[in-house]
Amino acid sequence: MNTNEEKKALVKQRYSELALSADELKGKCCCGTNPAISPKKVFTIMSEDYSGLKGYEVDADLGVGCGLPTRYAGLKGGDTVLDLGSGAGNDCFIARAEVGDTGKVIGIDFSPQMIEKARKNATKQGYTNVEFIEGDIENMPLPDNSIDVVVSNCVLNLLPEKDEIFKEIYRVLNQGGHFCISDVVLNGVFPKEFTDSASMYAGCIASAIQREDYLGEIEKAGFKGINVARTKRVIIPDDVLEEHLDKATIDKYKAGNVGIYSITVTGIKN
Repeated sequence: MNTNEEKKALVKQRYSELALSADELKGKCCCGTNPAISPKKVFTIMSEDYSGLKGYEVDADLGVGCGLPTRYAGLKGGDTVLDLGSGAGNDCFIARAEVGDTGKVIGIDFSPQMIEKARKNATKQGYTNVEFIEGDIENMPLPDNSIDVVVSNCVLNLLPEKDEIFKEIYRVLNQGGHFCISDVVLNGVFPKEFTDSASMYAGCIASAIQREDYLGEIEKAGFKGINVARTKRVIIPDDVLEEHLDKATIDKYKAGNVGIYSITVTGIKN
């Protein structure tokens, strides 16, 4: 996986598989196991419990998030909300409950299988103000200054060009609009064998970068008032490590002063 396109293609393949076989593979793409190796094991290491939230739809919850971005997004009635990497629609439906009938929610995802699943879930609920579009969040098919709030849940870490994504978020937001993103970041220098693992790439660390570099990309895109609203450490079970890595790499990883974290961060377009 030497190119960004190869990395994106792998992630797209894994998430498309998740959409097609959601019941069997639920929870396995984000910090999950390799379905080809152990199809019955399920690890939802980072996923949060959405079940008590208004708007929750069980068929839209694939267990691959790493936070609750809508909790910190400051959504209000009438907002137009964009969810990046919307999957089967979980965060979109939660956001829809916040913005009400006068608001609008748009989900964008690059997997046509996910888009199809999300649209079916929206139709089942009878929603007329939730729309799902197929597209690349590094080059969104949306006009400038058209969104009030951008949310995303454990998606940007999967993609390599975070600078382009944050530039796109800035472009589509209205003046005074803001984002709230839950994502995975790293702390410390990881073994190269760990970060280069193709199977780990489509798992929890994917294209995750150092926390300070991540926040730096947000600042470079022009956002102000950047705030980390929540931080949670992610512990990868030994079972998952052993499916993806050899013993030498695992030992090197555990011996290092490194950490994987889920953060929820906000920023404003002034």
